[in-house]
Amino acid sequence: MAKVQVMNVAVLDNPSPFGNPLKFEITIECMEDFPDDLEWKIIYVGSSISEEYDQTLDTIVVGPVPAGRHMLVFQADAPNTDLIPESDAVGNTVVLITCTYRGQKFIHIGFFVNIEYTEPELRENPPIEPDYTQLQRNILANPLVSRFPINWEGGVEPMED
Repeated sequence: MAKVQVMNVAVLDNPSPFGNPLKFEITIECMEDFPDDLEWKIIYVGSSISEEYDQTLDTIVVGPVPAGRHMLVFQADAPNTDLIPESDAVGNTVVLITCTYRGQKFIHIGFFVNIEYTEPELRENPPIEPDYTQLQRNILANPLVSRFPINWEGGVEPMED
């Protein structure tokens, strides 16, 4: 059983203009004191074709963490639009939140995201080059959560050459 339970992840400021920061309120429960840090990341999937377009928007390190229930607001700047393929600017994508302890990922939370123009005429006749100032981001509720068993007492074994 995981010694850190993610109780809730609420999406804040949603829907929002594309260029606004992404904000999540994360509630966790720690079953015991954690002397080492929990590392959280927000990752924007720029294209379903290749991971090369994924952007780590921010990383925060929280710790040590005492036993009990805790809440944090994790905010990251919007993705760098220069790194998103034009063909993937509008439509559906994914935002991931991950957490690791001692270098081991124990949870992966994926949110589907809908990116669309707010003006009906732009929806019907989108510009050839995306106009990010006219796009709205809507992070959908009900994320997909994957949990991974880890060694809570130790870290990742060093890889041998």
